[in-house]
Amino acid sequence: MQLKNIAIRYGISTLGLIIVALGVAISIKSNLGIAPPSCPPTILNLQWTAISIGTFTWMMHLVFITLQALILRKKFKLEYLMQIPAAFVFGYMCDASIWLFDAIGSPATQYWAQILLCLAGVVLTAIGIKLEVVGDGWILAGDKTVAVLADVFRKPFGVVKVWFDVALVVLTAAFSWIAFGLLTGNGSTVVIREGTLILALFTGLCMRLTDPLIDKLFGPLVPKNE
Repeated sequence: MQLKNIAIRYGISTLGLIIVALGVAISIKSNLGIAPPSCPPTILNLQWTAISIGTFTWMMHLVFITLQALILRKKFKLEYLMQIPAAFVFGYMCDASIWLFDAIGSPATQYWAQILLCLAGVVLTAIGIKLEVVGDGWILAGDKTVAVLADVFRKPFGVVKVWFDVALVVLTAAFSWIAFGLLTGNGSTVVIREGTLILALFTGLCMRLTDPLIDKLFGPLVPKNE
């Protein structure tokens, strides 16, 4: 029974990771800007194209885990190391999703299509994040790092999340300027633009609509802790 419970939890969480990865890929396809957590891996890929976005993603997550260990020290729990396989799983799911959408067609060029793809990214990300929470299996290093910082500085998670995302976007813009002389990307692929703001602001709002549906569909499947 215990193994069945674990399989259910990680199955739902893995589905969440897949859907978030699809959200990342479709936001890249919009060419209108992508969510803050995916900005650094994408801009690094534009500079070093031999290394995939997914690879840069799990590398970034390993940096986040190291940061957690340095902050928490003796309070860093062994279970937090589960973020490592989650990083690899998510990274390669991002690569698979990007490959899928690349096979379908070129990035959008008409503004209305870019907006629609961006909003689709919002919905997919909102659903995927909720499934991760419902499954309570995998935990992504970015979210855990925000939780650690919120605890250390005694600030609300939402406030720290905003500043964390801002920091990622600023670092991305700085690297973009150094590498390409632009703040938004390399000139053909857009990393930071209004889509970044849309994904940062509207994902949380969208979750207010999608969360009840996810709870209704998947909540009964998840075993309750006695």
